[in-house]
Amino acid sequence: MLMRTDPFRDLDRFAQQVFGAGTWSKPASMPMDAYRAGDEFVVCFDLPGVDPGAVELDVERNVLTVKAERRPLPTGDDVRMHVSERRLGVFSRRLFLGDTLDTEHITANYDAGVLTVRIPVAEKAKPRRIEIDGAGDRKQIHA
Repeated sequence: MLMRTDPFRDLDRFAQQVFGAGTWSKPASMPMDAYRAGDEFVVCFDLPGVDPGAVELDVERNVLTVKAERRPLPTGDDVRMHVSERRLGVFSRRLFLGDTLDTEHITANYDAGVLTVRIPVAEKAKPRRIEIDGAGDRKQIHA
């Protein structure tokens, strides 16, 4: 049998039921890391306990939306819940992507409770050389 270690947990649950998302309850969240690796932008979302079939990834214009649902565990007459701390329900997060990202070639992978989204940098945003015409020698510089 599991023992509770937080004496205020029941008070927190009661406050959440009565007042909704009040000062005692933490909002449902989808923690993420985002970084650039070479010519792609990588975003990792923590979604522990979420079935891969319950994850939706949409992009419209320059807005990437991640929606996931953590469903309750199966219950029955012989099941008695002793502790229920994991948040259930629908979680969503929106990212506003810059024009320098190629939203046509986004890829996603879900492994070990982490959704990894890779967004390539658009060709027009990559550094390129521009030739300069002038009197004398042709020179190249970085733009």
